[in-house]
Amino acid sequence: MESLLSSSSLVSAAGGFGWRKQNLKLQSLSEIRVLRSNSCKVLAKPKFRNNLVRLDGQESSSLWLLYPKHKSRFRVNATASQPEAFEPNSKPKSFRDSLDAFYRFSRPHTVIGTVLSILSVSFLAVEKVSDISPLLFTGILEAVVAALMMNIYIVGLNQLSDVEIDKVNKPYLPVASGEYSVKTGIAIVASFSIMSFWLGWIVGSWPLFWALFVSFMLGTAYSINLPLLRWKRFALVAAMCILAVRAIIVQIAFFLHIQTHVFGRPILFTRPLIFATAFMSFFSVVIALFKDIPDIEGDKIFGIRSFSVTLGQEKVFWTCVSLLQMAYTVAILVGATSPFIWSKVISVVGHVILATTLWTRAKSVDLSSKTEITSCYMFIWKLFYAEYLLLPFLK
Repeated sequence: MESLLSSSSLVSAAGGFGWRKQNLKLQSLSEIRVLRSNSCKVLAKPKFRNNLVRLDGQESSSLWLLYPKHKSRFRVNATASQPEAFEPNSKPKSFRDSLDAFYRFSRPHTVIGTVLSILSVSFLAVEKVSDISPLLFTGILEAVVAALMMNIYIVGLNQLSDVEIDKVNKPYLPVASGEYSVKTGIAIVASFSIMSFWLGWIVGSWPLFWALFVSFMLGTAYSINLPLLRWKRFALVAAMCILAVRAIIVQIAFFLHIQTHVFGRPILFTRPLIFATAFMSFFSVVIALFKDIPDIEGDKIFGIRSFSVTLGQEKVFWTCVSLLQMAYTVAILVGATSPFIWSKVISVVGHVILATTLWTRAKSVDLSSKTEITSCYMFIWKLFYAEYLLLPFLK
């Protein structure tokens, strides 16, 4: 495999579409970035845009892939038959490098979402001040640890199943970059799934155990490439998987874990729980749709028929924004009917702020920029976190 990196010339390995670099010297890998054209060819590009020109003299409409701070670890290679591959310059050499690789492997935005959702839903089960006790926090800790281990299994399995896609969409992930071998990834996901089930079993909480089991089954069916599975290929089924886990299982199962196992009370679906489940159903659909918008390139190449591929990025983007605005409107109305003044004020003012912030941010997004779309996707996750901070105040 020939490297595209050269100190004297840059020519794409794919036929018919070439680039030329004039009077350019590259001193190190840290002086380049990765450029991807609309036809999905990978090119090395210096920091200075004017040094790279198309052979036909036309200007590029290409999309930048911006790497995180660890970008210097990766080298880009390509051949005509294999447009791209990402190889690590070196394996992690220190504990800090290993920790950083695991941090990226765990997909930290999902970790934060899992922790906040369980904390928030657990406090929905609190009925009086005396409920806030070491027993409550022990029950929350059991749920959080078991759920986090299952979360790592699910996101890890997805990376193992999407190595080639991630080389296009998310080349900084450890398996796609080569920092983790496939065997290492398998060992991690297998270990964490076993530990999650073990903890769920010894805790003795059936709502917790079933939450883990159903999440395991849906996460496996979503990603793994087996007959009748790999449901992520089908946009509607993929969205339903995410909705089932993030909206239904998290709200109901973890609430019942605290309500029945920790407090020993009968099963009861309270007004805040019903609202939380309904609201997070909207939010989960938005996350399921929005996560594919920046990944449209790789999804097209590998036949993933996401809504962004079939309907277009702009239409899906504004559908997501509209769904969230509808959810915030309902939340404002529900909050306004609360019998408690403090709950009414916090719920109404909080959701007005979130709705206004979302609309302002959405109008400023350049949908032709993958960087801005990805940044907006992470902003959606921040709104997701904020909602879980507001939910316990709804009474």
